[in-house]
Amino acid sequence: MRYALGIDVGGTKIYSAIIDENGQIVSDIEKNPTPKSFDEIKQLFKSIIKKHEKDVDVIAFSTCGAVNNSNNHILGSTGNIAEGYPDMQFAELSAKPVFVENDANCAAWAEYKIGASKGTKVSVMLTLGTGVGGGIIIKNELLKGQNGAAGEMHFKMYSDKRRKCTCGGWDCFEIYASGKGLKITAEEISKNHDITTYDVIEGVQKGDSLMIEIFNKWQDDITNGIIGLSNIFDPDCVVLSKIQDNANKEIITTPIVVKKAVAGNYSGMIGAALLAFEKGIN
Repeated sequence: MRYALGIDVGGTKIYSAIIDENGQIVSDIEKNPTPKSFDEIKQLFKSIIKKHEKDVDVIAFSTCGAVNNSNNHILGSTGNIAEGYPDMQFAELSAKPVFVENDANCAAWAEYKIGASKGTKVSVMLTLGTGVGGGIIIKNELLKGQNGAAGEMHFKMYSDKRRKCTCGGWDCFEIYASGKGLKITAEEISKNHDITTYDVIEGVQKGDSLMIEIFNKWQDDITNGIIGLSNIFDPDCVVLSKIQDNANKEIITTPIVVKKAVAGNYSGMIGAALLAFEKGIN
């Protein structure tokens, strides 16, 4: 049995655990707040690796940011983590082989191998949070693109510059479908700039008509993105949440099934480990 030390790097938290080649977590899960500086992040990585290195075959990182096709370097800056983080030399962190992949791609692979999209030939996964991540799998291959940045959810929703996206562009899918997008939609409809996403969710649960209108508009934007992705990739399924019926009304390729992700909060590090094993890195 092969083992990987999975490390899932986010803007606020870093999870780590030992994972076997079946995708099972076989150790305690450690959780650390993401340090604010590059040097502190690097030292935390070294500390985690030193503790577990002798017990594993490979170090597998699931990280924010697009990752190159050699799976050893981040391609560009990520707005939710310390300045300079993309310059991290991951291979130098351990004497064991080190594998790096984008967190959404890792989550998509975990769902494909052990979760909601297991057994499909073509699947798209969307991870909705502060931003929006995406992973696309076609016939047992993770779609990476020419440089490794495929699956980034920054395609245009509109052409008339309605919202500035965190990437610097205008009207990307992310700025409508993300948690930030939900807040902006709430502000636009309610005319209240103090409204929060928690206000919206709580209001929906209580049956508040304004909050339901806001939430439905946000879901419509997500649905429109899924329609576009489905028309391009013709997937068996999209892993996300239940907006299947509305999407299938407008998709011009074959109908899709929209499934809720089931691999859990640790799908990033599980997927990173399984991808490392898939590529024979050990």
